[in-house]
Amino acid sequence: MEVLREDLAAQDVDQETPAEDVFIAPSVYERETLAGASYTHHSPLPSVINDDPSIECVLGVDEAGRGPVLGPMVYGLLYLPSKSHRSLLAEKHHFDDSKALKPKVRSDLMQAICTPGTDLYESCGWATRVMSARDISSAMLKPFGAYNLNAQAMDATFELIKEVFAQGVNVKEIFIDTIGKEEVYQKKLERIFPTTKITVAKKADSKFPCVSAASVCAKVTRDAALEVSHKAHHTSGALPEESQTSADGWGSGYPSDARAITWLTQHMDPLFGWGNECRFGWRTTKDMLEANKNGIKVDWPDVNDDQQARRMTDFYITASTMEEDEPEDELTTWYGKPVAESAF
Repeated sequence: MEVLREDLAAQDVDQETPAEDVFIAPSVYERETLAGASYTHHSPLPSVINDDPSIECVLGVDEAGRGPVLGPMVYGLLYLPSKSHRSLLAEKHHFDDSKALKPKVRSDLMQAICTPGTDLYESCGWATRVMSARDISSAMLKPFGAYNLNAQAMDATFELIKEVFAQGVNVKEIFIDTIGKEEVYQKKLERIFPTTKITVAKKADSKFPCVSAASVCAKVTRDAALEVSHKAHHTSGALPEESQTSADGWGSGYPSDARAITWLTQHMDPLFGWGNECRFGWRTTKDMLEANKNGIKVDWPDVNDDQQARRMTDFYITASTMEEDEPEDELTTWYGKPVAESAF
C-alpha cells in the first residue's frame, strides 16, 4: 500500500532539553499523553484583553516536532495586544525562534507566560494543539483517503485560530510560519479569515515576536510530553536504570538521532512494534519493521474481497432462507410463526 509521507531528510534535530530544564506546562495532559490521544489546551484570557475585549491583537502560530519519529507534533499559538507586540516580546523578553534559545531560557520564558502576576501572563494568551504520534500515523496510514501531514497541520492551525476568535479576542493580524508554498497557504487562510490581515512567511519564528513566542509554547510542550512518556517507560520497568530521562533514552526523537534509532531497535515488540509514542507512518519505522527477522507477519483480509463484504441482513433468518424440510427450532416458534403481509 502506498502511503503519503513527508520528506523528513531535511529536518533539523532540535536542540534537546536536559531533564532538569524541562518545564511541565499546563498544556501537558499526562493521561492523554500516555493514552496516545490528541488534545487542545487554551490558557485563560489575559486580564488586559479580558478587561477590554475591543483591544486590537496580533496572533502568531508555529509548530514543534514535525520531523521526529517519536513523540507528538505540537502547534503553538500566542496572542497579545498589538501595541505590546515588539516592546514586550522582543525588546523586553528577547523571544526568538525556540531552536535559537537555550533550553533553560525557553523553559523560563514559558514559566513566566504561565505564572500569574507576570507581565507576560497578564498580556498574553496562548494555546497548543498536541497531535499525538498515534493519531498522526493512523491518519496517514488509512487504506483509503490518507490524511497527510500537511493537511493535518493546516487543520490544526485553522481550528486553534477559530477557537481564539470564538473567545471574543479581537485579532487584527495573524503571522504564521508557512506550510508548503507561502502564497497557497496564505490564500487558504484569507478565505477562512477574510477580515484579518495575514502574513505567511518562511522562518516566521525568527522574524515576528508573536510567532517566536508561539514556537516556545510548542517546543516546551513537546519536550515535556516526551519526558512524561519516557518517565512512564522507566517507572514501568521497561527501561534500564541509566536511561531515566528522555535525553538519556531516545534523545530528541528524530530519525537522525542515533539514540532514537537505538531505542527503537532495543524496544521493538515482535507483534506490535512500539507504543503510542511512535509514528508508524514514518519510513524509519516501516523499514525497521520490515527488516526485523523476528517480527510476526500478519496477513490482513482484502477489504475488496466480496466474501468479506457481508451485509448485516445476510445473517437474518427469513422464510425464504429456511428449507421446508429443515426441522423447526422450538425457541424460534415459541410465539408462533410470522406470516406474510398478503395474509391480511
